[in-house]
Amino acid sequence: MNLADVRAVIESAKVRDRGELEEFVRATWPGSTDQEVAEAASVAVEVVETVPLLLARAAQAAEERGLTVVVMPLLEHAARYFVNPVDLIPEMTKGMAGLLDDTYLALRIMENLNRGPDPLFDADFQEPLRFLKHLVGPDISRKLDAASIFALQDVSTQVSRAWAEMEQPS
Repeated sequence: MNLADVRAVIESAKVRDRGELEEFVRATWPGSTDQEVAEAASVAVEVVETVPLLLARAAQAAEERGLTVVVMPLLEHAARYFVNPVDLIPEMTKGMAGLLDDTYLALRIMENLNRGPDPLFDADFQEPLRFLKHLVGPDISRKLDAASIFALQDVSTQVSRAWAEMEQPS
């Protein structure tokens, strides 16, 4: 997982954003004041900028707990979606607004990793996900929720295959 690439995508989107994020927020929340739109856009940028830190924290926690074989493919999936220019909301044309779907998917994957009696690491995903879900809308959030579940299932299949191959006599 290359966090430098994720950071570079975020910085590039910030530089290219010519007000598209605020336009996106305004379209999502019609009737909002200019100040409310600016504040929501500012919060959105903060949430996007937390992703590399959270990915690094999750990777470190996985390493400390001996779970890298399971966790790293999921984190790599989230990072690849960030770096891949073709996604549900393209950052090439939408600037920072184009990273909202990437951020939603990354946070949803990490939230799934944290479910259960012993979370992987300490982080609250509920509020940022609720905020992002409201911004990207129900259709895109449903697709991203399904993509996060698919990522979990895909990794589970890969791990099962690896275990089966290890059981085979050489």
